[in-house]
Amino acid sequence: MSSATLDSPDVLDESTVLTKPAKKRPARDRHVTDFIQLAEEVRATGLMSRDIKWYVARFIRQGIGYSAVLALFLTLGQSWWQMVTAVLLGFMCTHTAFISHDAAHRQVFASAKKNAWLARIAGNLFVGMSYGWWMNKHGKHHLNPNKVGVDGDIDPGVIVFDPDNAAKRKGFAKWFAARQGYFLFPLLSLVALDLHIASVKRVFDRTQVVPQRKAEIALLVVRLVILPAFTIFFLGWGIGLAFIAVHVMTLGVYMGGSFAPNHKGMPLVPKDVKIDFMRRQTLMSRNITGGWWVDAGMGGLNYQIEHHLFPTMSSRNLKAVQPMVRAYCAERNITYTETTLGQSYMIVMRYLNRVGLGQRDPFECPITANMRSAR
Repeated sequence: MSSATLDSPDVLDESTVLTKPAKKRPARDRHVTDFIQLAEEVRATGLMSRDIKWYVARFIRQGIGYSAVLALFLTLGQSWWQMVTAVLLGFMCTHTAFISHDAAHRQVFASAKKNAWLARIAGNLFVGMSYGWWMNKHGKHHLNPNKVGVDGDIDPGVIVFDPDNAAKRKGFAKWFAARQGYFLFPLLSLVALDLHIASVKRVFDRTQVVPQRKAEIALLVVRLVILPAFTIFFLGWGIGLAFIAVHVMTLGVYMGGSFAPNHKGMPLVPKDVKIDFMRRQTLMSRNITGGWWVDAGMGGLNYQIEHHLFPTMSSRNLKAVQPMVRAYCAERNITYTETTLGQSYMIVMRYLNRVGLGQRDPFECPITANMRSAR
């Protein structure tokens, strides 16, 4: 079985990478056929069918959860025990973000319009995340995961993912980059705040295309202005502001902690390198093992390889299709990476520190490394 963890070198060899221009047309056609054959086999199982009843059950559970949190909030009143409520609300909002994510991938309804509205309402109203912003960013990520200059998830910011960018940093930024892995979880606490800010900027930027802009603005105003104002009014300034801070940090750590293990620390792809769809989605993704609690806690995102190969497949069915995908990759010698949640965080932290020190990704494709050194 070609299954691996990143504790052993995960490299892309010459048989898996296609650069422009492709000199061997038959090989490229064979790579394209690889995914077509897999897709046909998966479709024949019926796993691509939508399961609206399962999502309705999720909606009901979410509704019960929010009702319980609201009841606790109103019962506790002006008490510092409200920090527990803030944490619980952060968990609930993260699970609503999972639903918004599924709807954005058209997993819930057959109608694209219904999916869009579900994702818009769930994302904007319950998470404070613009659906228009998310679709623009996440769409680029799915098309080219971990591709430098294309995938916004690895764009340089507080954290740097590319040694070339790390080498340009000076002073405190350079010192921090060399230790950025140790700050992973403290920085995740700011993820929700960052997406709130990015969402507001997107919907108010008239140069950006945002379908249903007025609806998005209205929903974000309720989530980011009216609800915080009510919280402070009900709890008072001290407890109210603390409640908001704890909630935002919990939401950030939970959301960020669910997305970070899936691609961070996997090979980076230079902008001028082309890889066929099957390998582009598989080699840059990592699955997280751990049983039912990981499945439930990560909303299906732990089956990242299967999700990237079949983004419209209901997250409920990703576990069922996994054995097919794993066996298919083994037959074609395509590295299939999976590890535990704890190990994945350690991998990501070590990777970030190496990048911050300017070291090349040890799991990077040797062809792309040669291309860089030749420039």
